[in-house]
Amino acid sequence: MMNDCIVNAVTENGGVRVIAASTGVLCEKARQIHDFAPTACAAVGRALTAAAMIGSTLKGENDSLTLQFSGGGPLGKLIVVSDSEANVKGYASNPFADLPLKRNGHLDVGGAVGRNGYLSVIRDFGMKEPYVGQVDLVAGEIAEDLTYYYAKSEQLPSAVALGVVVDKDASVRSAGGFIIQLLPGAEDEDIDRIEKAIAKAGEVTRLIEDGKTPKEIIEMLLEGYTIEFLGETEPSYKCDCSRERMARALVSLGREELSKLIEEDGGAELSCRFCNAKHKFSREELEELRRGM
Repeated sequence: MMNDCIVNAVTENGGVRVIAASTGVLCEKARQIHDFAPTACAAVGRALTAAAMIGSTLKGENDSLTLQFSGGGPLGKLIVVSDSEANVKGYASNPFADLPLKRNGHLDVGGAVGRNGYLSVIRDFGMKEPYVGQVDLVAGEIAEDLTYYYAKSEQLPSAVALGVVVDKDASVRSAGGFIIQLLPGAEDEDIDRIEKAIAKAGEVTRLIEDGKTPKEIIEMLLEGYTIEFLGETEPSYKCDCSRERMARALVSLGREELSKLIEEDGGAELSCRFCNAKHKFSREELEELRRGM
């Protein structure tokens, strides 16, 4: 498996932007943490890959991106988060969701996510309120839904391709994807060239399995253009949960609920949904939190 990497590039004329990624290592780490079934693994892996690529374009050190897929399928709610350094984390309500393969032999991600719901894209720039965009799900396949989101919510013509290859032992063999976008400076000929390049490139899972690096994928998609590479990022699966954050969560329950935990349970144990880390609080620690309220 190649090392995880995200590459950002733009054409010299400023009309086309491409982000490409290999994310097999972080997707496998997510699988090990959550013990995902194959279909759940593919769904969450695709979403993590997308979040990492979009996250790599955030400018501020404390900026963050959250993607929420709620489609009514057996996977339940799927949530992934990225910071500006492409550190990602995520979970699904039902990590063991699995479905029979589709007729083409592919994992049925759309069936697991469901199509009766919405995709929310939340960008937090540290302002008073985060920016929230929401669209109906059109496929549940993650990539198609993000493509629709860009066109509908941001009026930014885009093509999103995502792939996670799950091996026979349920581990992630490879993963990655790309996002290609027509910027305001794009011309009509750019549209034709990009459409032909995408068709010629074929399925992203095949590119990944053939060992194509993110840089090579960009060179394929932008063949004939003068390419300006904007930099590389190493994405990773990284949870930023802490005991202090869990303590704040307990305080947010309110004095009455905190007192109930003290009197009825004599303590509390909180588990992080993103990394499954467990944080225990004794009766004395809860009482100290209550005194500070």
